[in-house]
Amino acid sequence: MLSVRDLLLALLVVAIWGVNFVFIRWGVEAVPPLFLTGLRYLCAAVPAVFFIKRPKVGLTILITYGLAIGFAQFGLLFTAIKLGMPAGLASLVIQVQAFFTIALALVFLGEKLNRYQALGALVAIGGIVAIASERFEVTALVPLLMVILAAFFWGVANIASKKAGQIDMLSFVVWGSLVPILPLFALSLVVEGPTVIVASMTGIGMRTILVIAFNGYAATILGFGLWSYLLARYPASLIAPFSLLVPVAGIASTIVLLGETVSTLEILGSLLVFIGLLLNVFGPRLFAARVSSAP
Repeated sequence: MLSVRDLLLALLVVAIWGVNFVFIRWGVEAVPPLFLTGLRYLCAAVPAVFFIKRPKVGLTILITYGLAIGFAQFGLLFTAIKLGMPAGLASLVIQVQAFFTIALALVFLGEKLNRYQALGALVAIGGIVAIASERFEVTALVPLLMVILAAFFWGVANIASKKAGQIDMLSFVVWGSLVPILPLFALSLVVEGPTVIVASMTGIGMRTILVIAFNGYAATILGFGLWSYLLARYPASLIAPFSLLVPVAGIASTIVLLGETVSTLEILGSLLVFIGLLLNVFGPRLFAARVSSAP
């Protein structure tokens, strides 16, 4: 059972990660998305990297994690939101990383798939198909596919984390944040161009500075730091379900702060994705309870 303080900390992490989708939308309106992602990780790594020891993990795992989570996942996510993917919907679709993680764990870690995980994946896929059915135009479909691809790379990062073993995860996140900075800035120069980058930095406002700071320090360092603290104190099965509240907070905050709306079909698809996630998280526990109560 969580203490009242730790319950409030878990809800704080959920709120930070949920409302961060609003900050991402604000950020990409003023700064090119790839460059903004680079700034996020620059803030996450500096100055923390000078005060936190490097994690005891192989360089290959650290680089894989950094490139997957920073360069690929958030680079794709920020760009997708810039291209028109609703921030609230993105906060939900990105959660299909759970199923990519399961699939990758089957291949690389030898883990087994249970019936509830398989059923949850099928239900969630049905939800994604429902959402995609309204986005057959290239301008609408491409951002959705980018978020799905971002979810895949989040799964890759999760596998890298599992390969790292029992280490200081805050240290892992901070040092992993060093990895994507130069690749993101280099790709930004090529794709977004120095003229756009300089213009965005020349006219930078306080809201954009707040966005960069919130992404780097609150969403990355504080969010992952508190999450790691909770995982260290309690069973993962008790803490992991709180991640299901992130899209709830994300969608609610984008409706209130951005005025986003969703269609009936998107609501239906979102419900299916959420039900699929619920089956993935709680299904094995329900199955175990049924088995233990059987005569």
